[in-house]
Amino acid sequence: MTETASSRAPKDPAARRALQTAQAALGAEHAAVYGYGVVGARVAQERAAEAREAYDAHRARRDAMSRAVRDLGGVPEAAAAGYALPFAVTDADAAVRLAAELEARVAAVYADLVGAAGGALRGEAAGALREAAVRAVRWRGGGVAFPGLPERSAPEQPSSSPDHT
Repeated sequence: MTETASSRAPKDPAARRALQTAQAALGAEHAAVYGYGVVGARVAQERAAEAREAYDAHRARRDAMSRAVRDLGGVPEAAAAGYALPFAVTDADAAVRLAAELEARVAAVYADLVGAAGGALRGEAAGALREAAVRAVRWRGGGVAFPGLPERSAPEQPSSSPDHT
């Protein structure tokens, strides 16, 4: 009998949530590895080493998340053959924007994993969140107030409903 993700899924809701968020982090790492292949092909020469370092870091995190998923009783999801990019990457400026976006997305899933996991995995997720936030700042040229929590980082929008006070 072939083992599937559902045949090994934990019964405890907290453990199941940790496994789901670890799978999401693994998926984000797969996408980041793919995305950095695109970044590396388009980024300016002076930032090529930075792109290679980020690519290597995401490959290492991807491998660590595969182990974490197995440790949580799951079967790591395989990478897709390709991933849709959030915008066309036709030049070095777009490559830098893509790198910053990849890091923001990775930070968001690790923020979720920090909230869902415990013990060593929580610490690993916090470290991954910190690393992604630092790389995002380097690519973006500035930081955000709450890396990994876009709802807390975005400026407040005025209400579109009329004020009835």
